[in-house]
Amino acid sequence: MVTKDFTGTITEKGKITIPAEIRKKYKLRKGSRVRFVETEEGILIVPIIPFEELLGIDKDAKEIIFEMIRELEEERKRQASLE
Repeated sequence: MVTKDFTGTITEKGKITIPAEIRKKYKLRKGSRVRFVETEEGILIVPIIPFEELLGIDKDAKEIIFEMIRELEEERKRQASLE
């Protein structure tokens, strides 16, 4: 696995600029959403890809995608019922 080292500075309001190379590679732009995942190794930043952008990527995977969405909806319902 090839890794590159990037740095950034957190502002007073907790904002950080994602380096241009990373934004281009992962097609991140103004309004893009990301998820922060805490791991034993550190913080992982994962782009959240809107469902609309996934449509047409692989027509054979359509049913798999819909099943994943159903599973996520069920998981959210279970979590909501626990709160």
